[in-house]
Amino acid sequence: MAREFTRSDRVADAVQRLLSQIIAAEIRDPRVGMVNVNDVDVARDLSIAKVYITVVGATQEECQQAAAVLNKAAGFLRSLISKELTMRSTPKLMFYYDKTAHQGGILSGLIDKAVAADKANQSSEGPNDSDDSSPSEQ
Repeated sequence: MAREFTRSDRVADAVQRLLSQIIAAEIRDPRVGMVNVNDVDVARDLSIAKVYITVVGATQEECQQAAAVLNKAAGFLRSLISKELTMRSTPKLMFYYDKTAHQGGILSGLIDKAVAADKANQSSEGPNDSDDSSPSEQ
């Protein structure tokens, strides 16, 4: 049987969709560029929503600065979300910089470097004409 989604999961999904639209349309601060809302984690009691963001084409410092700007605008964003959601209370928003995209890029670079080094080692050895590749004679 498939796992049922809890209410906090459904609220997190709705908040994530709304925030991605609202931030793009309503936030005019130049320190906040193109924001990706990667994940929203809502507490079981629906009182707090942790929002994990990254900024497209920005450094880690710029992303952390954008998260600080969004934390200052959290009350405004919360009021806009409360107009869209039909809930008794809207979760308090807390924005965090999500480092996983940056760390994924670093790991991808390391993997590419290792693969290139492996190919270079194989090409420098040349074709291997050992006895293992030919059928053995008795």
